[in-house]
This record gives sequence, C-alpha cells and structure tokens, in this order.
Amino acid sequence: MTLTGLVPAVLTPFDAAGELNLAAVEPFAALLRGDGVRTVFVAGTTGECSSLTLAERLALTERWASVGGPNVVAHVGSSCVSDSCALAADAERVGCAAVAMLAPSYFKPKTLDDLIACCAAVAAAAPRTPFYFYDIPSMTGVSFPMTDFLDRAAGRIPTLAGLKFTNPDLTTFQRLLRAHGGKYDVLWGTDEYMLAALALGGAGAVGSTYNLAAPLFTKVIAAFEAGDLAAARGHQYRGVELIGLLYRYGFIAACKEAVWVRGVDLGGVRLPLANLTPDSAAALRRELDALGYPD
Repeated sequence: MTLTGLVPAVLTPFDAAGELNLAAVEPFAALLRGDGVRTVFVAGTTGECSSLTLAERLALTERWASVGGPNVVAHVGSSCVSDSCALAADAERVGCAAVAMLAPSYFKPKTLDDLIACCAAVAAAAPRTPFYFYDIPSMTGVSFPMTDFLDRAAGRIPTLAGLKFTNPDLTTFQRLLRAHGGKYDVLWGTDEYMLAALALGGAGAVGSTYNLAAPLFTKVIAAFEAGDLAAARGHQYRGVELIGLLYRYGFIAACKEAVWVRGVDLGGVRLPLANLTPDSAAALRRELDALGYPD
C-alpha cells in the first residue's frame, strides 16, 4: 500500500459542552474533499486521541468511514494494547484503508523487540488491513532506530505497510525510503519541512495544518513537481509562517479556529489543552487575515 499526497491528521469535533460532535464530521469531510484530500488520519495526536474514551474513538472512526470519502487511516495507538486491538479490529470491520499506532507511552516498551511485540498484537487484530507504525518520539518518549524497526518487524507483522515518521531526522528519512529496496511507505510527519521531504523522495505527508491549509501545501507539491523551486520555497515559507502563528495561540485550538474561519465549526479542545478566549480568537483571526489566510 502507498499513501501519496496530503493526509490531514484530522481534528476531532466537540460541541459546546465538550462532547463528541459526530454531526460535524460530514461538513468537515466535504471541506477536505473540496481541497482535494483523498485520505485522512483519524484520532491521532491532532485529533486529541489521548483525551478520547475508547467508545468515542470507535464512534469517531466509524463515522469517518461512513461518509463516503476521504479514505480513512484509523489511528489505534494507546497505552492499553487491548484497547488498540479493539480499535484495530473495528477499523477493519468498517472498511478503513489502514490502521496506525504510536507506541504505548506510560509503561514504555524497554526494547525494540517489546515495541514490535505490541505492534504485532495490534496488527493481528486487523489481519486484512495494512499496518503503519507511527513514530513520534517527541510525544511518546519512545525512540528506537526506525531502520532497525523495519528490519525486525518485517518478519513478524505480515501486514506491515510502512511508517508515519513524525521526526525531523532527514538522514534517517532517506534511509527509510531506501530500506528493503523501497518496499515500505514512509509518510512524512513534519509540515514545516515538507518541501525537504519531497526533495528527498517522499511521496506522502500526514500533517495537522492540512486540515486548514491543504490548498497552500498542494501548491508546494505542484511547484516542486513542475521544477519551480523558487515558487515551492515561497509557498513552503508561507506554511512556516502560518504554523508559527498557530503555535503562538495554542496549536490545536488555533487550528480549530482556522477551520471555523473556513466555515466548519469543530468546537474547542479538551483539558489538559486550553481553549482560546473570545479575545484571543478574535486576535488570531486578525493575524490570519494579515497573512492572507485562507486565500
């Protein structure tokens, strides 16, 4: 399996009371389809997976799978491997295109073989569905060489399709693209460096800002493919400026506000994240407008 192009790590919609708002999935999916998005990554870090109950994660994935596109990669990672297995089995039942998991991060796997054992158990719960490991050591605190992961996991996870590599290590990224003769799909996960990943041979990217600015990052790809590096660099730097602005206000809450600027209300965020105040939301909108967002 190969995932190409932009794959938004979709935000999870909540209502005014902070409850899961599944009714917002359809208009959000329509917005992303209009932006040319073909695949979404559901209930990952940007989707506040660690703040959702198991029942909510099941319901959220099922709703995304029911809207008739984009295709769904279901993130099933958890510190409870049994929950991950349940999520993976249900993702296969509802027809998700793939499953992905990050490492358990409270009781952390002490060795690479321990991590692979966790992944193998989860992949086995969805035996007909491609499996991706989601490497994000900045959040999990679990860091093993991913080239070694591919070498050792290859014989233990029959459905292993590749990695979501949220790690700015471009040297390792190059090695991963070439591992096993380029057999594995390696999805770039750091939006600020997407142009660099393209230049090194990357073909797919999973990211947070594609929720709200897929048209901008599509321009990066189009300019790169046309050989217009000056334009590609200009579009990429606009993305860097946008991301820096969002981080100043609280990244996930600010992303939701930026999607609301485009007409889809995804609500706020859950504790321990902080919501924007009315004043900060208004200030963010003014700064977005000054950047030329969303045009």
